[in-house]
Amino acid sequence: MTKELVASLEDLNKVAEYLNDTLFKDAIIFLRGDLASGKTTLTQAIAKERGIKAEVTSPTFSLQHCYGEGLYHYDLYRLSYEEFMQLGLFEEFEKDGWHMVEWGSDKLKTFLEGVGYNIITIDIELKKNSRIYRIET
Repeated sequence: MTKELVASLEDLNKVAEYLNDTLFKDAIIFLRGDLASGKTTLTQAIAKERGIKAEVTSPTFSLQHCYGEGLYHYDLYRLSYEEFMQLGLFEEFEKDGWHMVEWGSDKLKTFLEGVGYNIITIDIELKKNSRIYRIET
């Protein structure tokens, strides 16, 4: 099923609220979109909606940030599927909560679906003064 939401940055809390109300308690969420489309910004809105006070930034160089309260954030831009598996990051998905994955490969997504994880894909498309969020569950 695909749900489409349109929101400006000022209304991003509505997208985060919708996700909190409708998605599984434990899920791996692939965030897809062009550079600067708002993947980290959406993660910030989700953290705020969940009452997380920590600063949410892109884990570009550290690969992963853990924000407590069951929110994990990954940036896999520089990693191949094989490198991801060799680093043992796959084991992190066993932790309860939401795992926000930026730049995750189709190969990783297919593997995770095959072993039974709840996978959600959010495609973010930048428009003039807003973004379109296509949420596939």
